[in-house]
Amino acid sequence: MGEFWPVADVLAHLAGRWRVDRTVRDLAGGAAGRFEGVTLFQPLDGGGLLHEESGTFTWQGVARPAERTLRFLPGTRPGTADVRFADGRPFHDLDLTSGRYVADHPCSADLYRGEFTVQDADHWRTVWRVGGPAKDLLLTTDYTRQRP
Repeated sequence: MGEFWPVADVLAHLAGRWRVDRTVRDLAGGAAGRFEGVTLFQPLDGGGLLHEESGTFTWQGVARPAERTLRFLPGTRPGTADVRFADGRPFHDLDLTSGRYVADHPCSADLYRGEFTVQDADHWRTVWRVGGPAKDLLLTTDYTRQRP
């Protein structure tokens, strides 16, 4: 089937609990960090999924709790998603029907470019490259489904 695993319905595929392992590299300064935790995709009233991520982020030897919330809403085409920040602001679209998708998110003077790839039913990855006047980052996140 190739190196990517097609997903007919991204919301149905993501529903549930995922182990998260993220590396963060500052390409300009050489510093590195790691996030380890879980992401829970739960149904939202009215459709879509609430993405709640929590865990521990370690940066330059200092560990601290970290969390974020996103909303994955039904997209404009069947099987796709409209990803939004917790406050409703747009983040990016997501279409995994080919098993791979690239999304851009401009943020002030920075550009976030994300590549999403699905390896199989229980593994997917995001790679965000963040570039701008004050940022030169690479964030790689591996997700592994946790079965009940």
